[in-house]
Amino acid sequence: MGNILFLLGLTLIIGPQKTALFFARRQKLKGTAAFVVGILLILFRWPLVGFLIELYGIFVLFGDFFATIGGFLGNVPVVGPYIQAALDRASGGRRNAELPV
Repeated sequence: MGNILFLLGLTLIIGPQKTALFFARRQKLKGTAAFVVGILLILFRWPLVGFLIELYGIFVLFGDFFATIGGFLGNVPVVGPYIQAALDRASGGRRNAELPV
């Protein structure tokens, strides 16, 4: 139920055309297929396998946004520094290490 509400919410926020374009992009097709198959497996009473496949699809679809989300969470008052420290530890302290400047 939450997956369907997620898709409906995304459609309401960015519109149906942009939602369709996002999920139909060539580099996102693998993630879209995994996400849809995961939802179908959950509906066909294979919840664990469906959830794992759907989780893979979410990582492929929204992997580009995780850095942005992490940066935002690091600026949240009170808990932000702790979240930032955990993210730095998880990334191995290599934030922007690949940038030449």
